[in-house]
Amino acid sequence: MKRLIFVLSLGIYDEVPGKFGEWNNATIGEDLKPFRHAADAIEASKLDYTIIRPAWLTDEDEVDYELTERDAPFKGTVVSRKSVADLIAKIIRSPNLHLRGSVGVNKPGTDGDKPTFM
Repeated sequence: MKRLIFVLSLGIYDEVPGKFGEWNNATIGEDLKPFRHAADAIEASKLDYTIIRPAWLTDEDEVDYELTERDAPFKGTVVSRKSVADLIAKIIRSPNLHLRGSVGVNKPGTDGDKPTFM
């Protein structure tokens, strides 16, 4: 099976709620437009894909994450690169996992008005 795993960004569907969503849109909103176009093209295709939408990335040496589906409000503000890599490895090992889906990924308990490292 051929599979596209495409990493974009939180906020492409305007799914980030509250003050953090407002801050995120003010900070990177314009940069998200081409990401949304890419997601729309991928979702309209016949490809086997998974779109991954990570929170703001950290270099923490940890694997600790939770997922949100495409149309659910995004949770948290940050996630480690190592966590995103773990999710990608799971998808590679289990080809039907999140097939033709778009998942948000964040570290649990990191809700706030800005990324926890700011």
